[in-house]
Amino acid sequence: MGRVTQLPAIAPRRADSHKGTYGSGLVLGGSEGMVGAAALCAQGALRAGAGLVTIGAPRSIVPILAAKTTCPTTRPFSETDRRSFAADAVHEVLEFATGFTAIALGPGIGRHPSTCSFVLGLLPELKLPTVIDADALNNLSTEPSVVDRCKAPMILTPHPGEMARLTDTSAAAVQEDREGIAEQFASAHEVTLVLKGHGTVVTDGRRTYVNTTGNPGMATGGSGDVLTGAILGLLCQGFEAFEAAQLGVYLHGLAGDIAAEEKGEVSLIATDILEALPRAFKKHTSV
Repeated sequence: MGRVTQLPAIAPRRADSHKGTYGSGLVLGGSEGMVGAAALCAQGALRAGAGLVTIGAPRSIVPILAAKTTCPTTRPFSETDRRSFAADAVHEVLEFATGFTAIALGPGIGRHPSTCSFVLGLLPELKLPTVIDADALNNLSTEPSVVDRCKAPMILTPHPGEMARLTDTSAAAVQEDREGIAEQFASAHEVTLVLKGHGTVVTDGRRTYVNTTGNPGMATGGSGDVLTGAILGLLCQGFEAFEAAQLGVYLHGLAGDIAAEEKGEVSLIATDILEALPRAFKKHTSV
C-alpha cells in the first residue's frame, strides 16, 4: 500500500474559459426536514469550482431549495409521502443525468423504504463519477454488494458509524484500525473510501492519504455535506476519484481551520466552513 503525502495541484484558469469548462454537478438529496443538507452540498461544489450545479430533489421541497439557494438550479423528482425520493424516480434521474460530469448522492435523502429502493436501484445504473454520502450510505448498508455492480467510479464518505454499518461491525472496531479497515474495504469493492474523523483516511486500496487539516469545531451538523460538495466540485473539474477525495478532504479541513481561527471551535457551524472555502483554495493555490 503506497502512502501519499503530496497534494494535487490546481491549475490556473485560462482567460478564455467559461462555466462549461469546469463541469456540471448534480446533487441528489433532500427530504422533509433535511433540505439544508442538499443546499450545503450544492454550495460546497460551487465554492470548490464546479461551473454549474443542479440540485435534484423530491418535488415538493424544490420550492424551498429554490428560495434557499441562488446559484444552483433545481430539478424536481417523484417523491414519497415523506417528501423523499420515490423508487420510481430512478428512471427520471437516469434520463436527466446524462448531461452532467459528476454526481453527489445522499445529503438529507432519508431512509424511507422507497428511498432505499431508489438508492439501491440507481447506483448500479450510474455512468458518472459519484460521491455517496449520508443516508445513501445507510441505505447502501442494507445491501452492500450493490456497490460491486457499480460501473462508474464511486467515492464513499462514511463517518465511523456509517462505516460500521457497511462492514457489519462496531464504530469502536472501526476506530481501532481506521486505515486497515478503510484500505480493505476500498480494495475489496474497488472504490475510493473517505473514512471521516480525526486524521481522515482517503484510500482506493492502492494509495492511502491521511489528512492533516481540520479541528474538533468541525464536528457539527452539515460539515460532511460541505465536504461531499467540495469533492463533487473537484470531480467536475476533471480530477480523478482519489485525487478529488484527497484534495477535497484537505481543503475542507483547511477551511475549517481558517474558520476556527475567526469563530473559535465551539461556535463553528457548517456555513462557516463553506464561507472559508475560498480562502482555503486561495491559500493552497498560492503555495
